[in-house]
Amino acid sequence: MPEFALPDDLAQLLPDDGSRRVLEVALPAGRLVAPDPSMTDSDDTAADRPVLWMSARPVDGKVWSAFRAQHPRSGLWPLLLLHDVAYGEDRPWADGELTHWPAAEIDRHDAAGFMATEWASWAEGGDGDDQGFGLKHLEPFGRACPGLAPAPATTGDPSEVADRFAEQMAGRPAHLGLVAAERGADALTAMGWLGPVNHHETPPLSAMLRSWEDRFCVRVVSVGFDTLHLSVAVPPTTLREALHVAAEHFVFCPDNIGQGHPDGTLRSYAEQLVGVNSWGFWWD
Repeated sequence: MPEFALPDDLAQLLPDDGSRRVLEVALPAGRLVAPDPSMTDSDDTAADRPVLWMSARPVDGKVWSAFRAQHPRSGLWPLLLLHDVAYGEDRPWADGELTHWPAAEIDRHDAAGFMATEWASWAEGGDGDDQGFGLKHLEPFGRACPGLAPAPATTGDPSEVADRFAEQMAGRPAHLGLVAAERGADALTAMGWLGPVNHHETPPLSAMLRSWEDRFCVRVVSVGFDTLHLSVAVPPTTLREALHVAAEHFVFCPDNIGQGHPDGTLRSYAEQLVGVNSWGFWWD
């Protein structure tokens, strides 16, 4: 066995039993989490398979950063798991309010296609739905989907920005989560996270996150019952760029603009994206 072989608990998360993976940092006390049977398909042959390892105690940002640096060797992406007492202290992590999705499900989705489909759906809504969403949320673009924003010309160090953001996020109590995933964007699907369930399943959102990782050097850092927090090493630097990004945020998480922003417009929302190294999302 390698000197730093994965602990048996963590090896259970990996499809290849973890025999070629190593972990060169100390693992805190913790346990595996499998979806509650009520959250999975009755025909799911992997119903008892764990999707997540969770630390027993909260951790700080430095612990997250140490496990992030290990990801290429361990195959495990770290997450700061937030607990929102409004939903109950154990939800959704400790009580297994998760499900099973194969990571291959993400490959069925394309970021540009997902955006176009969602945009068309909102455009067809005309004056709005029972939550007040309508064409005003699509301005200044109107009914024609603007497509994905181009990648900025600037560059940034995604690891450095992610580590700094993790330090900031650790001001809120958060347990360490470890998920078997090739990249952070895939971790939300691999762990069966259900936070956006009122709007979307998670796999198409992971497809969007992959695109953001590639274009904006985004990293998935923290997740809550219905919240998501990302570091952004290459944010938009002008209002024009930010408006295009805001359009993507709208299809990804309409509640950010329609309910979470004072006047519900892309323009005012975009103003808060210019030069900012983190993005946060909340689904009602």
